[in-house]
Amino acid sequence: MSSTKPRDVQVLPIGTDTTVLRSRSWTRLRFEIEYALAKGTTANCYIIQGDKTALIDPPGETFTEIYLAALQQRFDIKAIDYVILGHVNPNRAATLKALLEIAPQITFVCSNPGAINLRGALENPDLPILVMRGEENLDLGKGHNLQFVPTPNPRYPDLLCTYDPQTEILYTDKLFGAHICGDQVFDEGWEIFSEDRRYYYDCLMAPHARQVETALEKLSDLAVRMYATGHGPLVRYGLIELTKAYYQWSQQQTSQDTTVALIYASAYGNTATLAGAIARGITKAGVAVESINCEVADPEEIRAAVEKAAGFVIGSPTLGGHAPTPVQTALGIVLSTAANTKLAGVFGSFGWSGEAVDLIEGKLKDAGYKFGFDSIRVKFKPNDATLQMCEEAGTDFAQALKKAKKVRAPLQPATSVEQAVGRVVGSLCVVTAKQDDISSAMLASWVSQASFNPPGLTIAVAKDRALESLMHSENKFVLNILQEGNHLGLMKHFLKPFAPGQDRFTEVAAETADNGSPILNDALAYLECTVKSRMESGDHWLVYATVDNGKVLNQDGVTAVHHRKSGNHY
Repeated sequence: MSSTKPRDVQVLPIGTDTTVLRSRSWTRLRFEIEYALAKGTTANCYIIQGDKTALIDPPGETFTEIYLAALQQRFDIKAIDYVILGHVNPNRAATLKALLEIAPQITFVCSNPGAINLRGALENPDLPILVMRGEENLDLGKGHNLQFVPTPNPRYPDLLCTYDPQTEILYTDKLFGAHICGDQVFDEGWEIFSEDRRYYYDCLMAPHARQVETALEKLSDLAVRMYATGHGPLVRYGLIELTKAYYQWSQQQTSQDTTVALIYASAYGNTATLAGAIARGITKAGVAVESINCEVADPEEIRAAVEKAAGFVIGSPTLGGHAPTPVQTALGIVLSTAANTKLAGVFGSFGWSGEAVDLIEGKLKDAGYKFGFDSIRVKFKPNDATLQMCEEAGTDFAQALKKAKKVRAPLQPATSVEQAVGRVVGSLCVVTAKQDDISSAMLASWVSQASFNPPGLTIAVAKDRALESLMHSENKFVLNILQEGNHLGLMKHFLKPFAPGQDRFTEVAAETADNGSPILNDALAYLECTVKSRMESGDHWLVYATVDNGKVLNQDGVTAVHHRKSGNHY
């Protein structure tokens, strides 16, 4: 996706008296994990013009100027009666303040938690707000009698969906979105968006799968022909399929037999961003997350989650040299509830000091808990490298839980089928990738040529591999094919455990390929590749990539081959 295009606003009618304003950026705007594919984003806003006019979900401050210019060019802002907010965050405050300056007559519409957040964000306790708890309607006239469905989750406790029975459009805010920018307003050929929507779900919704299932049930009785999402293409053509997928993905999470309780509070959103990256790492490793925002959670909810979980992770900002009161309360519940045989983790962000993390870590150590990763302290806003480190820490945490479970289970001999599958051989390779400040690598033997024209190959990548996050469509990588008799050193290096965020290449000789990824000097040959698609295959992703360039480094060498006796492990 080109990064040279200017930001703009795309305006299009989508239903009777209804228009979308899509504020677009072709570059990545934020460092949250859900933006990590760097395919740009759209911030979708909607306007319904009945006898009264409602504006739904104005964008954040990145788009304030161009958004207001587009809005004023096509609509009378002073005629806007209501601004409906699916959720409230500080990023929207600049746009909302600018709207109020032009149109002070506006009444805001949001959930009760949203009203609390809104008054704080706009620093105005007397804002005119209509609070929607799920039973009230808002009649705009001309048949647009809006209904409201609260769909809260720990990250967005104020989430509110809006339904217009006149047009059968459901305004979903965070649900069903994707961070991708393009000219398509609707999802024609919806299959091409499947990977982006799945990634968005995995990052934003998987840690809240139980609440997502509840939201889906609440929305199931509505006659909906379109999801008007907060981000990405509007969902019209693939609506049934995406709804089924959300059910399926949520059930995959809620049916896991191992769970981690992820308990946190966030003052400015930075700790929540870290929580999202850690949760992504845990869930990609096949362990469920029960995410708990202790600022809004009931103590009994925290206690029940900790009792059920195999491990817990606590995140906190530092305010005035201390953890905020909700975190301290949650920590007390954990210490009184969780056996010290459960795995623990601590993380947090801070501005000038990081005492909260030290405090929590110290109390857990004194109580005898073992830690699944070194405590994470992040000053100010996290960057890409920090998020990679957090994701890998989450994966390490989940793998430690799974390993402990395997140790407790009796070892079973390989079946005849597993022995037969193990006789499938593959070349020994090292896959390397680098994007900006993030790099990773993995040893791979499930590699096969897949096409002649264009030349292409497939690689099976376990879901919990650190490299997995760099193997999405249009990502670049290098396949380093190892040489028989000269492969043991590289094998041992890339098989050893790496700390979260640790550089994999400091101890190996490597050069940089044209696509920016490392070429291992001791490889037999290398191929520079571009990911074209990927398919979910049980506990792996099957990645198909085309070959852009390559070279044999030793014409006299032969490929190292991996022989196995069982098909139930590498």
